[in-house]
Amino acid sequence: MRATILHAPGDVRVEDRENPAIQKPTDAIIKLVAACVCGSDLWPYRGADSINEPAAMGHEYVGIVEEVGADVRNVRVGQFVVGSFFASDNTCEICRSGYQSGCVHREGVGGAQAEYMRVPLADGTLVATPEMPDADKVPSLLAASDVLGTGWFGAKAAEAGPGKTVAVVGDGAVGLLAILAAKQMGAEQIIAMSRHADRQALAREFGATDIVEERGDEGVARIKELTDGLGAHSVIEAVGTQESMMQAIRATRRGGHVGYVGVAHDVELPGLEMFFSHVHLHGGPAPVRDYLPELIDLILRREINPGKVFDLELPLDEAAEGYKAMDERRAIKVLLRP
Repeated sequence: MRATILHAPGDVRVEDRENPAIQKPTDAIIKLVAACVCGSDLWPYRGADSINEPAAMGHEYVGIVEEVGADVRNVRVGQFVVGSFFASDNTCEICRSGYQSGCVHREGVGGAQAEYMRVPLADGTLVATPEMPDADKVPSLLAASDVLGTGWFGAKAAEAGPGKTVAVVGDGAVGLLAILAAKQMGAEQIIAMSRHADRQALAREFGATDIVEERGDEGVARIKELTDGLGAHSVIEAVGTQESMMQAIRATRRGGHVGYVGVAHDVELPGLEMFFSHVHLHGGPAPVRDYLPELIDLILRREINPGKVFDLELPLDEAAEGYKAMDERRAIKVLLRP
C-alpha cells in the first residue's frame, strides 16, 4: 500500500509499505476513504518535535471496515466508520466518565495518511454510520475524527453556553471549529482572533460575531474593550504556545473558563498570576470518542458542515505538498484522498 512517511523535518515521502494486519483479536483493518494533515503534524515537520526514525503519519480518518479481529462485535466488514486519534475500550471507569482519551488501555492511533490502517480496540474506538454516507458528507465526517471533536471539547471545557461571550485564540481548523461548537452551544458573542482574511470569513460563517487581529497584550486589551472591561466568560486556546496560553488566560474574566486544546510546547504558567486570576483551566487531548455519535448525527442531518475547513484536496501521493501548503499557511487544512 501507499503510506505517508516523515523521514526528517521537511522530508515527507509517500512510499510503498506492507499492508497492516490484525495483531490482536480486538483490532480492525480499515480501507481509508479520506485522511488529512493535522496542525499537530506540523510540529515534527518543522522540527519542534524530535524524529528518531521514519514515522508513519496521520491520525484523522474515515474508511470502510476491511477485516475485524475475532473479538470485535460492534463493527463489521463493509461498514463506513469514523474513529478517534486515541484508541479506547470505551468501557473502563475513565471512559465511562467521558474521557476516552484518558482510557486506562488507551493506545495512539497512527498511520492514517495511507490506503489502509490498523485500528486497535476497534469496538471502543470506531463508530459506524447507519448507512454509507453521501460523498459530500465525507469531509465533515473526517473533521469529526479530530478537529471538530477537539474544537467541541475546547468549547465544553471553556463552558461555552447561552448568554456567554466566547473568545477563540487560534484560527487553524481546531480554532475555527471551536467557533462552530460555541455557536451550537448557544454562545451569544463569539470573538475570533485572526489576521487572515480567508480564515476570518470562515470564522464569521461558523458564527463569529467579532474579529480581533491584535495579539499578545494588545489582543487582550481589545477583547476587554469588547466585554465591558471584564474579559470573556469562555476562552478556547487552540495553538499550544506560551504566548497563546497567556493571551487566553489574560483575556478571561475572573471566574471564567479557559479550554486549552492546542498541544502545549514549552508552556509554563506563572503561579502567582494564576492564583489571583480566578480563572479555571481545563483541557488536554480531546475525548473525541465521547462526542462522535452526536457529531455524526448533526452532520448526517446537515445541521453543521465542518468539512468547510478543508480548503485544499490532494491525492495521497501529493501529501508532501499538503504539508508544505499548511506550513506556509496557504491552506487551512488539507484533505488527502488515497
